[in-house]
Amino acid sequence: MGYVTAVPHPRSEPAFVRSGRRSLALALLSGALGAAVALLATRQRWSEGTASVAGGAFPLTAKGSDVTGVPAALAVVGLAALVAVFAVRRSGRVLVAVLLALSGAGTVAAALFGAYDSSALDDKAAEASGDTSATVDALSHTGWPYVAAVGGALILLAGLLALRYGRLWPGMSGRYERDGTPRQRRAKPVDPDRPEDMWKALDRGEDPTGPDPI
Repeated sequence: MGYVTAVPHPRSEPAFVRSGRRSLALALLSGALGAAVALLATRQRWSEGTASVAGGAFPLTAKGSDVTGVPAALAVVGLAALVAVFAVRRSGRVLVAVLLALSGAGTVAAALFGAYDSSALDDKAAEASGDTSATVDALSHTGWPYVAAVGGALILLAGLLALRYGRLWPGMSGRYERDGTPRQRRAKPVDPDRPEDMWKALDRGEDPTGPDPI
């Protein structure tokens, strides 16, 4: 005769719970990392060249923020949207997830357009030479615009994960239980000899003449 044990067998988590946890961790990692990468890349040198001045060739450089401010701005918006995903529910979460995805897509597009932009260096060449029609010579670009585009792609990935699995993620608010119903407030004791306490209880929707809470 075999032995009977009273120890219950551990139950495995449902597949949708595991998917929700994995997608949440991946979205947080990719969104935060993507915003950091995009912001870092916009502070680096994107292009360089020379301007012809009286003393010869004058070297010029342009950072990503000189070329375009769109990637940095959208990275900040994406980071804020990533946090806001957990502060809203249902349709609000879907809207914020769409904003997160659009921020990533916009960052990618702006970074790729900026990779071939020369207007920032042309403006610097005109300022250095004193000739408004002057343009930059020997123009070259670095790889930092593409790094910013990678950051935008990570933000886009976070947005797509939020759209697909956001309904499985928990929210920030502690006022509600997991099933979404409000928690019951425990009634405060009311002193019948203090009229102000009775009025406050009525304002809260409580019955001051009822039994004392346990």
